[in-house]
Amino acid sequence: MIELIKGAIKEKDVRSRVLFTLGILIVFRLGTQITVPGVNAQALDELSTSGLFNLLDTFGGGALGSYSVFALGVSPYITASIVVQLLQMDVLPKFKEWAEQGEVGRKKLNQATRYLTIVLAFFQAIGISVGFNALTGLGLVRNPGAATFIMIAIFLTAGTMLVMWLGEMITVHGFGNGTSLIIFSGIVARLPQDMIQFYNTQIRNAGDEIVQSVLFTIGLIVALIALVIFVIYMENAKRNIPVRYSKRASTSKDNAVLPLKVNSAGVIPVIFASSFLMTPQIILGYFAQGNQDAGWYQVLNSIFNLQEPAGAVLYVLLIVVFTYFYAFIQVNPEKAAENLQKQNGYIPSIRPGKPTEEYLGYMLIRLSTVGALYLGIISVLPIIASGLWNLPSSLALGGTSLLIVVGVALDSMRQLEGLLSKKSYQGFIQR
Repeated sequence: MIELIKGAIKEKDVRSRVLFTLGILIVFRLGTQITVPGVNAQALDELSTSGLFNLLDTFGGGALGSYSVFALGVSPYITASIVVQLLQMDVLPKFKEWAEQGEVGRKKLNQATRYLTIVLAFFQAIGISVGFNALTGLGLVRNPGAATFIMIAIFLTAGTMLVMWLGEMITVHGFGNGTSLIIFSGIVARLPQDMIQFYNTQIRNAGDEIVQSVLFTIGLIVALIALVIFVIYMENAKRNIPVRYSKRASTSKDNAVLPLKVNSAGVIPVIFASSFLMTPQIILGYFAQGNQDAGWYQVLNSIFNLQEPAGAVLYVLLIVVFTYFYAFIQVNPEKAAENLQKQNGYIPSIRPGKPTEEYLGYMLIRLSTVGALYLGIISVLPIIASGLWNLPSSLALGGTSLLIVVGVALDSMRQLEGLLSKKSYQGFIQR
């Protein structure tokens, strides 16, 4: 990694991309401190134990704590992306047609995603403003009323679109996936605050049990390091399927493989599942005032709350579903089999065409099963630990945060390696 950083600093073009990415992230962090007009952000302090608040704050990069213009973060954009991808699966023929049109169709789908993001961001902004205002005892919004809520929604929607644009600028002119890096920066920026909170609750106020608290903290750090190593191992784990090419020399065709990752979907299922759970919680926010003691409200709030057993189970199920869904988007068995056949390639003992497609689909399901279980277990472990040992509520999302941070870091490093390799090849050609 040190050599990679040295190479990035040495190469002018790569250095420019890195500095551009850091500059955009700094702009985003500055924006998270600009509070929306007409809001008393201090009223949100009592919601620090709310599962929805912590989830939105994670995806907003800590911007929700100050109820800034970036409070919604990229969550509406992620939800819109999920909807558009689902509509491509024989739901809307037009979207499916665009998906098959290559670059031109992709631009049309991206435009549709942006329009849907505006709609979702506006209604989500009204939902959280009304809901949090009710939960904080009418203390969040200074002059509650239709005009005030609409004004706040316009500010938050504009902030979401700006965050989405910043993410796209990182993807195009920087390095890594811009949306993921914005979430990554928000999680990393919250680490000092979470560490201080953990220190205050577990060590500073331990009293006579200080020795047990210190030993528990050391054990927790060791467990966290082991978990990070396990996540890195799983993110790099893959199954190499041997491939033969009929028109190549024996030395090259013996080494050809088709790599399939155990977790082909990466951290996308975790982000998707988290965003998917936000929607019903935000809708419940509309009905929070006057219904908090109602049976139906408490049942639904329990189902969609990550810190409740029912919510944790639903969260894991969503991660499993999205893992299979996105794995088949990332690795399309039909297209992979078609490309092999065009290149005169085949998998030993498997006939080209439909049998190859079925074999790749079978292997992808088996690998994704392991990947889905791994994502689900890592995501739910901190939730269980938080309930057993009364850890700070922000640490209940530690598994989600860990998967996102490690996954995005590895993906960004791979892209940085790719940029440096590209520059090396260009230099060789010029010489």
